[in-house]
Amino acid sequence: MTAQDRAIQVVNQMFESDFFSQWLGIERLEDNAGKSVLRMTIRREMLNGFGIVHGGVTYSFADSALAFASNSHGRKAVSIETSISHIESLREGDIITAYAEEESLGNKIAVYRVVVKNQHDQTVALFKGTVYRTSKDWEI
Repeated sequence: MTAQDRAIQVVNQMFESDFFSQWLGIERLEDNAGKSVLRMTIRREMLNGFGIVHGGVTYSFADSALAFASNSHGRKAVSIETSISHIESLREGDIITAYAEEESLGNKIAVYRVVVKNQHDQTVALFKGTVYRTSKDWEI
């Protein structure tokens, strides 16, 4: 089994029971070892009182990319520290893409960077996540 085949199987298993990511309307564009690319469209119910997307939506979107990328090696990983910088506002109908990439992979700790861009290829958010890699493997 290739690393990409393993990543796809793990993320398939995760996504099947990840009802929040499904509610967000996430579309998986790429699953690979240490990498995840996701896309979604901003809907009306995701807007805050200012008429722009609630920051928690963008955060959750990036966090899902982190989860998929960090578990893609086949070991269960959970976030222990995350942060986000919101750079541009988003509105209903905007299409955003998250690009999660591994920056450091250790036996117990791994670090990921997620860049979120809009349909005009503008960076709208930067997310950093640190995960703890457990000793448990995904059963695939």
